[in-house]
Amino acid sequence: MTDLAAVDDARETSLSRDLAAITNAFDLGELTEPPQYLADGLMNRNWRIGTTRGRFAVKQIIDVPLEAARRNLGTLSALAADGIPVCTPLVSGSGDTVAEVEDHGYCVIEWVDGEHVRGSDLPLDHVSDLGERLGLIHRALAANAPASVPAVPPSAEVASVAKALEAADRYLATVAALDSPSAFDRSVAEAMEQRKQLLGKYGDLYPKGDVPVGPYGWTHGDFQYRNILWQGGQVAAVLDWDRLRVRPYAEEVARTAQVQFGVEGRFDLERVSAFVGGYRRVIDLPVEDLADGVRRLWWKRMTDFWQLSFHYKRGDHGFDDLFLDDEALLHWWTDRLDEVRAAMTG
Repeated sequence: MTDLAAVDDARETSLSRDLAAITNAFDLGELTEPPQYLADGLMNRNWRIGTTRGRFAVKQIIDVPLEAARRNLGTLSALAADGIPVCTPLVSGSGDTVAEVEDHGYCVIEWVDGEHVRGSDLPLDHVSDLGERLGLIHRALAANAPASVPAVPPSAEVASVAKALEAADRYLATVAALDSPSAFDRSVAEAMEQRKQLLGKYGDLYPKGDVPVGPYGWTHGDFQYRNILWQGGQVAAVLDWDRLRVRPYAEEVARTAQVQFGVEGRFDLERVSAFVGGYRRVIDLPVEDLADGVRRLWWKRMTDFWQLSFHYKRGDHGFDDLFLDDEALLHWWTDRLDEVRAAMTG
Protein backbone atom coordinates (compact mmCIF):
# COMPACT_ATOMS: atom_id res chain seq x y z
CA MET A 1 0.00 0.00 0.00
CA THR A 2 1.40 3.43 -0.95
CA ASP A 3 1.42 6.41 1.39
CA LEU A 4 -1.26 8.04 -0.76
CA ALA A 5 -3.45 4.97 -0.46
CA ALA A 6 -2.97 5.04 3.29
CA VAL A 7 -4.06 8.68 3.40
CA ASP A 8 -7.12 7.90 1.27
CA ASP A 9 -8.01 4.95 3.50
CA ALA A 10 -7.76 7.17 6.56
CA ARG A 11 -10.09 9.69 4.95
CA GLU A 12 -12.58 6.97 4.01
CA THR A 13 -12.49 5.62 7.55
CA SER A 14 -13.05 9.10 8.93
CA LEU A 15 -16.26 9.52 6.93
CA SER A 16 -17.38 5.97 7.69
CA ARG A 17 -17.18 6.76 11.38
CA ASP A 18 -19.35 9.86 10.99
CA LEU A 19 -21.56 8.87 8.06
CA ALA A 20 -24.57 7.68 10.06
CA ALA A 21 -24.63 10.91 12.06
CA ILE A 22 -24.40 12.99 8.86
CA THR A 23 -27.23 11.15 7.10
CA ASN A 24 -29.38 11.45 10.21
CA ALA A 25 -28.65 15.15 10.67
CA PHE A 26 -29.64 16.02 7.10
CA ASP A 27 -32.34 13.33 6.76
CA LEU A 28 -30.65 11.83 3.70
CA GLY A 29 -32.34 8.44 3.91
CA GLU A 30 -30.70 5.07 3.46
CA LEU A 31 -27.31 4.75 1.79
CA THR A 32 -27.45 3.31 -1.75
CA GLU A 33 -23.90 4.16 -2.91
CA PRO A 34 -20.86 3.94 -0.62
CA PRO A 35 -18.79 7.10 -0.10
CA GLN A 36 -16.44 7.85 -2.98
CA TYR A 37 -13.53 10.06 -2.00
CA LEU A 38 -13.02 12.99 -4.40
CA ALA A 39 -9.34 13.73 -4.81
CA ASP A 40 -9.73 17.14 -6.50
CA GLY A 41 -10.01 19.07 -3.24
CA LEU A 42 -6.69 20.35 -1.91
CA MET A 43 -7.66 21.78 1.47
CA ASN A 44 -10.93 20.12 2.52
CA ARG A 45 -12.08 16.51 2.19
CA ASN A 46 -14.96 15.68 -0.10
CA TRP A 47 -16.98 12.57 -0.92
CA ARG A 48 -19.87 11.65 -3.17
CA ILE A 49 -22.61 9.50 -1.67
CA GLY A 50 -25.89 8.09 -2.95
CA THR A 51 -28.98 7.68 -0.78
CA THR A 52 -32.67 7.03 -1.25
CA ARG A 53 -33.08 10.84 -1.48
CA GLY A 54 -30.53 11.26 -4.27
CA ARG A 55 -26.82 11.88 -4.76
CA PHE A 56 -24.94 14.34 -2.62
CA ALA A 57 -21.52 15.86 -2.04
CA VAL A 58 -20.34 15.73 1.55
CA LYS A 59 -17.55 18.06 2.64
CA GLN A 60 -15.54 17.87 5.82
CA ILE A 61 -14.73 21.47 6.65
CA ILE A 62 -11.07 21.79 7.58
CA ASP A 63 -9.73 25.02 6.13
CA VAL A 64 -11.98 27.59 7.85
CA PRO A 65 -13.61 27.95 11.28
CA LEU A 66 -17.09 26.44 11.36
CA GLU A 67 -18.76 29.77 12.12
CA ALA A 68 -17.17 31.29 9.02
CA ALA A 69 -18.35 28.27 7.03
CA ARG A 70 -21.91 28.81 8.29
CA ARG A 71 -21.76 32.48 7.29
CA ASN A 72 -20.49 31.61 3.82
CA LEU A 73 -23.00 28.82 3.26
CA GLY A 74 -25.79 31.14 4.34
CA THR A 75 -24.97 33.47 1.44
CA LEU A 76 -25.46 30.88 -1.30
CA SER A 77 -29.26 30.89 -1.48
CA ALA A 78 -29.28 34.62 -2.17
CA LEU A 79 -26.60 34.20 -4.84
CA ALA A 80 -28.62 31.43 -6.49
CA ALA A 81 -31.67 33.69 -6.55
CA ASP A 82 -29.49 36.31 -8.26
CA GLY A 83 -28.58 33.90 -11.07
CA ILE A 84 -25.21 32.67 -9.83
CA PRO A 85 -24.81 28.91 -10.44
CA VAL A 86 -24.16 27.68 -6.92
CA CYS A 87 -25.08 24.55 -5.02
CA THR A 88 -27.20 25.58 -2.06
CA PRO A 89 -26.50 23.64 1.12
CA LEU A 90 -28.91 21.28 2.79
CA VAL A 91 -30.24 22.35 6.17
CA SER A 92 -30.28 19.93 9.07
CA GLY A 93 -33.29 19.17 11.21
CA SER A 94 -32.01 21.74 13.71
CA GLY A 95 -31.85 24.43 11.01
CA ASP A 96 -28.06 24.35 10.63
CA THR A 97 -26.04 24.12 7.41
CA VAL A 98 -23.15 22.48 9.29
CA ALA A 99 -23.40 19.21 11.20
CA GLU A 100 -20.86 18.88 14.00
CA VAL A 101 -19.94 15.27 14.67
CA GLU A 102 -17.51 15.02 17.57
CA ASP A 103 -14.52 17.09 16.40
CA HIS A 104 -15.53 17.31 12.72
CA GLY A 105 -17.82 19.68 10.84
CA TYR A 106 -19.65 18.68 7.65
CA CYS A 107 -21.90 20.30 5.07
CA VAL A 108 -23.94 18.56 2.37
CA ILE A 109 -25.03 19.79 -1.07
CA GLU A 110 -26.93 18.12 -3.88
CA TRP A 111 -24.67 16.50 -6.45
CA VAL A 112 -24.18 18.41 -9.72
CA ASP A 113 -22.87 16.62 -12.80
CA GLY A 114 -20.13 18.33 -14.75
CA GLU A 115 -16.40 18.36 -15.34
CA HIS A 116 -13.48 20.38 -14.07
CA VAL A 117 -11.69 21.94 -17.05
CA ARG A 118 -8.28 23.54 -16.68
CA GLY A 119 -8.21 27.12 -17.84
CA SER A 120 -5.59 26.34 -20.47
CA ASP A 121 -7.99 23.81 -22.03
CA LEU A 122 -10.93 26.21 -22.38
CA PRO A 123 -11.78 27.71 -25.79
CA LEU A 124 -11.22 31.45 -25.92
CA ASP A 125 -14.93 32.28 -25.89
CA HIS A 126 -15.36 30.19 -22.73
CA VAL A 127 -12.37 31.96 -21.19
CA SER A 128 -14.05 35.30 -21.82
CA ASP A 129 -17.30 33.95 -20.37
CA LEU A 130 -15.38 32.83 -17.28
CA GLY A 131 -14.10 36.36 -16.74
CA GLU A 132 -17.62 37.69 -17.14
CA ARG A 133 -18.82 35.11 -14.62
CA LEU A 134 -16.34 36.35 -12.03
CA GLY A 135 -17.57 39.90 -12.57
CA LEU A 136 -21.17 38.76 -12.09
CA ILE A 137 -20.16 37.00 -8.87
CA HIS A 138 -18.59 40.19 -7.54
CA ARG A 139 -21.69 42.17 -8.47
CA ALA A 140 -24.01 39.60 -6.87
CA LEU A 141 -21.92 39.51 -3.69
CA ALA A 142 -22.12 43.30 -3.48
CA ALA A 143 -25.92 43.02 -3.61
CA ASN A 144 -26.10 40.05 -1.21
CA ALA A 145 -23.17 40.66 1.10
CA PRO A 146 -22.85 38.29 4.06
CA ALA A 147 -21.80 41.31 6.15
CA SER A 148 -21.13 45.00 5.63
CA VAL A 149 -18.03 46.04 3.70
CA PRO A 150 -15.53 47.98 5.85
CA ALA A 151 -15.31 51.69 5.16
CA VAL A 152 -11.52 51.42 5.03
CA PRO A 153 -9.98 49.22 2.31
CA PRO A 154 -8.25 46.06 3.55
CA SER A 155 -4.50 46.34 3.91
CA ALA A 156 -2.09 43.87 2.35
CA GLU A 157 1.30 43.43 3.96
CA VAL A 158 4.17 43.83 1.53
CA ALA A 159 6.89 41.43 2.61
CA SER A 160 10.36 42.92 2.73
CA VAL A 161 13.32 41.62 0.76
CA ALA A 162 15.11 40.92 4.03
CA LYS A 163 12.25 38.80 5.34
CA ALA A 164 12.08 36.79 2.11
CA LEU A 165 15.84 36.23 2.11
CA GLU A 166 15.67 34.98 5.69
CA ALA A 167 12.96 32.50 4.73
CA ALA A 168 14.98 31.25 1.75
CA ASP A 169 18.01 30.77 3.99
CA ARG A 170 15.93 28.82 6.53
CA TYR A 171 14.80 26.37 3.87
CA LEU A 172 18.35 26.05 2.58
CA ALA A 173 19.44 25.19 6.11
CA THR A 174 16.57 22.70 6.46
CA VAL A 175 17.64 20.86 3.32
CA ALA A 176 21.32 20.98 4.27
CA ALA A 177 20.52 19.30 7.59
CA LEU A 178 18.85 16.29 5.95
CA ASP A 179 20.80 13.03 6.01
CA SER A 180 19.34 11.82 2.70
CA PRO A 181 17.78 14.69 0.74
CA SER A 182 15.27 13.65 -1.89
CA ALA A 183 15.12 14.89 -5.46
CA PHE A 184 12.49 17.38 -4.30
CA ASP A 185 14.76 18.60 -1.49
CA ARG A 186 17.56 19.18 -3.97
CA SER A 187 15.16 21.07 -6.24
CA VAL A 188 14.15 23.24 -3.29
CA ALA A 189 17.77 24.09 -2.51
CA GLU A 190 18.38 25.10 -6.11
CA ALA A 191 15.14 27.11 -6.16
CA MET A 192 16.06 28.96 -2.97
CA GLU A 193 19.44 29.98 -4.38
CA GLN A 194 17.73 31.22 -7.54
CA ARG A 195 15.05 33.01 -5.53
CA LYS A 196 17.73 34.88 -3.62
CA GLN A 197 19.22 35.99 -6.93
CA LEU A 198 15.82 37.24 -8.13
CA LEU A 199 15.30 39.16 -4.91
CA GLY A 200 18.70 40.77 -5.25
CA LYS A 201 18.03 41.80 -8.84
CA TYR A 202 14.36 42.86 -8.64
CA GLY A 203 13.91 43.78 -4.98
CA ASP A 204 13.39 47.46 -5.75
CA LEU A 205 10.20 46.67 -7.71
CA TYR A 206 8.17 45.87 -4.59
CA PRO A 207 4.66 47.41 -4.37
CA LYS A 208 4.57 50.78 -2.69
CA GLY A 209 2.24 50.93 0.31
CA ASP A 210 0.17 48.37 2.19
CA VAL A 211 -3.21 49.49 0.82
CA PRO A 212 -4.08 48.24 -2.69
CA VAL A 213 -5.74 50.74 -5.01
CA GLY A 214 -9.17 50.39 -6.56
CA PRO A 215 -12.58 49.07 -5.51
CA TYR A 216 -12.97 46.22 -3.06
CA GLY A 217 -15.76 44.03 -1.76
CA TRP A 218 -16.77 40.45 -1.05
CA THR A 219 -15.00 37.95 -3.29
CA HIS A 220 -15.03 34.19 -3.84
CA GLY A 221 -11.39 33.70 -2.89
CA ASP A 222 -10.50 30.58 -4.88
CA PHE A 223 -12.01 30.83 -8.38
CA GLN A 224 -9.87 28.08 -9.90
CA TYR A 225 -10.71 25.13 -12.11
CA ARG A 226 -11.19 22.63 -9.28
CA ASN A 227 -14.02 24.81 -7.99
CA ILE A 228 -15.83 25.24 -11.31
CA LEU A 229 -18.02 22.64 -13.00
CA TRP A 230 -18.69 22.90 -16.73
CA GLN A 231 -21.58 21.27 -18.55
CA GLY A 232 -22.48 21.77 -22.20
CA GLY A 233 -20.12 24.72 -22.60
CA GLN A 234 -21.64 26.57 -19.62
CA VAL A 235 -20.61 26.98 -16.00
CA ALA A 236 -22.91 24.54 -14.20
CA ALA A 237 -21.74 25.34 -10.67
CA VAL A 238 -19.21 27.41 -8.76
CA LEU A 239 -18.05 25.43 -5.73
CA ASP A 240 -16.15 25.89 -2.47
CA TRP A 241 -17.02 29.28 -0.97
CA ASP A 242 -14.83 28.73 2.10
CA ARG A 243 -12.56 31.70 1.37
CA LEU A 244 -15.34 34.22 0.91
CA ARG A 245 -14.10 37.54 2.28
CA VAL A 246 -13.48 41.19 1.47
CA ARG A 247 -10.61 41.80 -0.95
CA PRO A 248 -9.66 44.23 -3.71
CA TYR A 249 -11.39 43.13 -6.91
CA ALA A 250 -8.13 43.48 -8.84
CA GLU A 251 -6.49 41.01 -6.46
CA GLU A 252 -9.02 38.30 -7.27
CA VAL A 253 -8.90 39.03 -11.01
CA ALA A 254 -5.10 38.77 -11.07
CA ARG A 255 -4.95 35.68 -8.86
CA THR A 256 -7.62 33.91 -10.88
CA ALA A 257 -5.79 34.67 -14.12
CA GLN A 258 -2.64 33.21 -12.62
CA VAL A 259 -4.12 29.98 -11.25
CA GLN A 260 -6.25 29.42 -14.36
CA PHE A 261 -3.79 30.34 -17.10
CA GLY A 262 -0.33 30.17 -15.51
CA VAL A 263 0.42 26.52 -16.23
CA GLU A 264 3.50 24.49 -17.07
CA GLY A 265 5.76 27.35 -16.05
CA ARG A 266 4.32 30.09 -18.26
CA PHE A 267 1.25 32.27 -18.80
CA ASP A 268 -1.10 31.75 -21.69
CA LEU A 269 -1.24 35.49 -22.32
CA GLU A 270 -3.97 35.25 -24.97
CA ARG A 271 -6.27 33.56 -22.48
CA VAL A 272 -5.26 35.95 -19.70
CA SER A 273 -6.28 38.88 -21.89
CA ALA A 274 -9.57 37.24 -22.88
CA PHE A 275 -10.40 36.50 -19.24
CA VAL A 276 -9.71 40.05 -18.06
CA GLY A 277 -11.66 41.45 -21.01
CA GLY A 278 -14.65 39.31 -20.05
CA TYR A 279 -14.48 40.54 -16.46
CA ARG A 280 -14.31 44.18 -17.53
CA ARG A 281 -17.51 43.79 -19.53
CA VAL A 282 -19.21 43.57 -16.13
CA ILE A 283 -16.95 45.63 -13.85
CA ASP A 284 -14.70 48.01 -15.75
CA LEU A 285 -11.71 48.14 -13.44
CA PRO A 286 -9.30 50.92 -14.42
CA VAL A 287 -5.95 49.89 -15.86
CA GLU A 288 -4.04 51.34 -12.91
CA ASP A 289 -6.07 49.25 -10.44
CA LEU A 290 -5.39 46.05 -12.36
CA ALA A 291 -1.71 46.94 -12.71
CA ASP A 292 -1.47 47.40 -8.95
CA GLY A 293 -3.13 44.03 -8.36
CA VAL A 294 -0.77 42.31 -10.79
CA ARG A 295 2.34 43.84 -9.23
CA ARG A 296 1.21 42.88 -5.73
CA LEU A 297 0.51 39.31 -6.82
CA TRP A 298 3.90 39.01 -8.49
CA TRP A 299 5.64 40.30 -5.37
CA LYS A 300 3.65 37.92 -3.19
CA ARG A 301 4.85 35.01 -5.33
CA MET A 302 8.39 36.38 -5.14
CA THR A 303 8.35 36.44 -1.33
CA ASP A 304 6.02 33.53 -0.50
CA PHE A 305 7.00 29.98 0.49
CA TRP A 306 3.69 28.51 1.62
CA GLN A 307 4.04 25.18 -0.20
CA LEU A 308 7.36 24.60 1.55
CA SER A 309 5.72 25.31 4.88
CA PHE A 310 3.27 22.50 4.17
CA HIS A 311 6.08 20.16 3.12
CA TYR A 312 8.62 20.75 5.87
CA LYS A 313 6.50 21.94 8.81
CA ARG A 314 3.34 19.87 8.35
CA GLY A 315 4.69 16.85 6.52
CA ASP A 316 2.11 17.42 3.76
CA HIS A 317 3.66 16.78 0.34
CA GLY A 318 0.47 17.42 -1.61
CA PHE A 319 1.71 20.79 -2.88
CA ASP A 320 5.21 19.76 -3.99
CA ASP A 321 4.40 19.75 -7.70
CA LEU A 322 2.61 23.07 -7.36
CA PHE A 323 5.72 24.59 -5.80
CA LEU A 324 7.88 23.47 -8.71
CA ASP A 325 5.36 24.73 -11.28
CA ASP A 326 4.95 28.07 -9.51
CA GLU A 327 8.70 28.50 -9.24
CA ALA A 328 9.08 28.03 -12.99
CA LEU A 329 6.22 30.47 -13.59
CA LEU A 330 7.82 33.06 -11.31
CA HIS A 331 10.98 33.09 -13.41
CA TRP A 332 9.05 33.23 -16.68
CA TRP A 333 6.86 36.03 -15.32
CA THR A 334 9.77 38.03 -13.94
CA ASP A 335 11.50 37.94 -17.32
CA ARG A 336 8.30 39.32 -18.93
CA LEU A 337 6.83 41.74 -16.41
CA ASP A 338 5.66 44.22 -19.02
CA GLU A 339 4.07 41.56 -21.25
CA VAL A 340 2.14 40.04 -18.36
CA ARG A 341 1.04 43.46 -17.14
CA ALA A 342 -0.25 44.33 -20.61
CA ALA A 343 -2.24 41.10 -20.85
CA MET A 344 -3.70 41.51 -17.37
CA THR A 345 -4.74 45.11 -17.85
CA GLY A 346 -6.39 44.73 -21.25
